[in-house]
Amino acid sequence: MQRTIVQPPVIGGAALAELKHWLGISRPDEDTALTRLLETSLALCEAFTGQVPLHQTVEEIIPIASGWHELVSRPVQALVAAAVIGADGSRTVLEEPGYALELRAAGPACVRLLQPLEGRGVAVQLRVGIAQDWAVLPAPLGQGIIRLAAHHYRNRDGMGSALPPASVTALWRPWRQVRLG
Repeated sequence: MQRTIVQPPVIGGAALAELKHWLGISRPDEDTALTRLLETSLALCEAFTGQVPLHQTVEEIIPIASGWHELVSRPVQALVAAAVIGADGSRTVLEEPGYALELRAAGPACVRLLQPLEGRGVAVQLRVGIAQDWAVLPAPLGQGIIRLAAHHYRNRDGMGSALPPASVTALWRPWRQVRLG
């Protein structure tokens, strides 16, 4: 299954201010580097927990086959659009009676195609994420992201430990979802 981020989360603003406060930085000349560290920490949080922390739009390509197809991105908030990818790469919108979406309790979702289709696959666009924005992100996730970004900033010259602080994984562990297979 192929996944592409269509619309990434908006990071900066409050998150950047919090990181700068954590590091004791008041000048704006490091904002770009700090924002990139926040983006990286956000991605590492997702990789560790198996869940997207901040809302974003992603596209997953599922095969044209019968049965349920479990989506990789979690937690799914809504299905935005679906399109059949033709043999030539063109896309045709797939209207809602052509598929079914099942949201499950722990955040994963499955899609089932309800009609026979021809093509290379179906592109499904999804709105995923735990929180709409930084202000409502659960504190342990946000604090772990800030601590990890600060850790990378402080160790940018390679002089400290390459391992992230244990406090980061301790903050994220309750949010971790493990997938089998």
